[in-house]
Amino acid sequence: MTDSLRKPERRLLCESSNRALSLQHAGRFSVNWFILFNDALVHAQFSTHHVFPLATIWAEPLSEEAGAVNGLKITTPEEQFTLISSTPQEKTKWLRALSQAVDQALRGASEHPPYGGGSSVQRQEPPISRSAKYTFYKDPRLKDATYDGRWFSGKPHGRGVLKWPDGKMYSGMFRNGLEDGYGEYRIPNKALSKEDHYVGHWKEGKMCGQGVYSYASGEVFEGCFQDNMRHGHGLLRSGKLTSSSPSMFIGQWVMDKKSGYGVFDDITRGEKYMGMWQDDACQGNGVVVTQFGLYYEGNFHLNKMMGNGVLLSEDDTIYEGEFSDDWTLSGKGTLTMPNGDYIEGYFSGEWGSGIKITGTYFKPSLYESDKDKPKVFRKLGNLAVPADEKWKAVFDECWRQLGCESPGQGEVWKAWDNIAVALTANRRQHRDSPEILSRSQTQTLESLEFIPQHVGAFSVEKYDDIKKYLIKACDTPLHPLGRLVETLVAVYRMTYVGVGANRRLLQEAVKEIKSYLKRIFQLVRFLFPELPEEGSTIPLSAPLPTERKSFCTGKSDSRSESPEPEPGYVVTSSGLLLPVLLPRLYPPLFMLYALENDREEDIYWECVLRLNKQPDIALLGFLGVQRKFWPVTLSILGETKKVLPTTKDACFASAVECLQQISTTFTPSDKLKVIQQTFEEISQGVLASLQEDFLWSMDDLFPVFLYVVLRARIRNLGSEVHLIEDLMDPYLQHGEQGIMFTTLKACYYQIQREKLN
Repeated sequence: MTDSLRKPERRLLCESSNRALSLQHAGRFSVNWFILFNDALVHAQFSTHHVFPLATIWAEPLSEEAGAVNGLKITTPEEQFTLISSTPQEKTKWLRALSQAVDQALRGASEHPPYGGGSSVQRQEPPISRSAKYTFYKDPRLKDATYDGRWFSGKPHGRGVLKWPDGKMYSGMFRNGLEDGYGEYRIPNKALSKEDHYVGHWKEGKMCGQGVYSYASGEVFEGCFQDNMRHGHGLLRSGKLTSSSPSMFIGQWVMDKKSGYGVFDDITRGEKYMGMWQDDACQGNGVVVTQFGLYYEGNFHLNKMMGNGVLLSEDDTIYEGEFSDDWTLSGKGTLTMPNGDYIEGYFSGEWGSGIKITGTYFKPSLYESDKDKPKVFRKLGNLAVPADEKWKAVFDECWRQLGCESPGQGEVWKAWDNIAVALTANRRQHRDSPEILSRSQTQTLESLEFIPQHVGAFSVEKYDDIKKYLIKACDTPLHPLGRLVETLVAVYRMTYVGVGANRRLLQEAVKEIKSYLKRIFQLVRFLFPELPEEGSTIPLSAPLPTERKSFCTGKSDSRSESPEPEPGYVVTSSGLLLPVLLPRLYPPLFMLYALENDREEDIYWECVLRLNKQPDIALLGFLGVQRKFWPVTLSILGETKKVLPTTKDACFASAVECLQQISTTFTPSDKLKVIQQTFEEISQGVLASLQEDFLWSMDDLFPVFLYVVLRARIRNLGSEVHLIEDLMDPYLQHGEQGIMFTTLKACYYQIQREKLN
């Protein structure tokens, strides 16, 4: 033993044979000898001994109430024992000797004075919280692992690095001896000569919360963990685009398995599945679209199309009936041709490889086919997963972050506390990350830490305050609402981009946005209980200024985000949340509208190009615009010029320019404002030439507006019209903006039917 303890720099400070010190609860015949060196405390028993490094020793006196007279409690990372001294004086001497030795060991050998020398002032008690390095020898989980970092009372606590001999390594936060907080974990995979790598949140020694796990196999999972398992919402990327099986899954996980709603994108096969899962298999209702334009919705069982379903091909051939396997018809069904003819009977065979049919062929009359055809298309969506059932895990996670076990069940003050904690914790975490927050982001976060207070009756000003808060909250993923919006945008794009850009999915995409609005509005009303429910009217604090009476009034309204009728401001989820949500979801959504309306827009565009070859006067005459509305002179760059028969693209130019802005806006309310502004411009142009007050009638207005629509040359006007129609606030449909929108829609259909002599 003597040889193993002998080191050139080691000095003996004291030992228990000359200072009576014994181990509490020691065996009757055991021998316990304690030796204090300047770098370690040695506990020797017969032929064995253990060395405790001083940097990881915590010594404290025990009170007599604790049942140990003259007792000292010694805490080390893996052991805790009590030493009993013979007298109170001996106890004090040992405590002082231990404390000074630990303190000097923590300060470092370079500062170490001779023991007992008075050259430096000694601290009586070393710090409870300290930095030190230690190799574990006993704990089964940590055996032979080395920890270097912060400690508190014998346990890793704070930031540290834990390394195992086999190459495993954890670097991050600890709490009470366990990985807890934000950390990084690496596990070597010898078979693949690579490593598994996890970065994310931990709780009580296990992966728990948001994280990213990169597997040695090349797969990457980004999402929620619980007890070291994927649990909650997450995205799994498998393979690279060059590998044999690249695919992506985004959706709900339960105990490491896909379960609940999810979207699986099989890039190799060019197929995308959107539906329910159970135990890692497609099970229940779902939709499949392929790169060749096939669309299936129906039942799935153990990853196979099985049971009732509807299959549509690119040319609008429809099969509605029973399936026994992927794309395999088997049983009773109806096959409808694009021309309306249909076969009812029994089908067997794989789609595209010849199908055996036993049944009856029907040739409906002309009138019946028109009546029947839309019926099948109306049925689309019945066998898909309802929009409110999609992405439940994403919303549940947001409610949990606010402190609610189920939607709406919780304390509002606690939710705001949780938001403040989330923002502060995320900011602290960002401080350590390589991504530096910009000054504007920092200011946004600081402003979000103030809870909006509302006292007294609810007013439009308070509604605007909530809207401003939501815009800022949804701008940063560090806020629970911002994180929710960011996740919803990711899942929406994942669903409707690539193979998912299939025109049959348009109505599903629209329903999904409406469902998001409804569910986010529920969250907002929970955080702001004073916000009235959907469809309520907030009284205006001051009446709107009256303007001249023309068909197009309401300029004072143009500054507000969401249009309002005169009696008050109607609260709607779309008015409050579409300005935040729609700009982020617009590209995939508009692409679906463009695909769905492709054929009719081609006809419209051909007419637009043909009619626009005419000069202004000829076109105004052709469209039946009354002569008194024809501009006689035009002001171009301050000069007044006459309108000649050859003049082109000059009449109503400001209205044309105004209408073209419809393509640069996102929300239906903004698009409606553009339409309203266009009517204003037309009115002002006519009033200037007539030099008298004038009230429009629709017969007079329609041809002029038709001229403006033609000259605006908006490529995807049909998609714009359908988007407004699907997502506009219902209360606007019968107001002034509703009439103006109906006029635009009529123009769109009129242009497709125009014939040029």
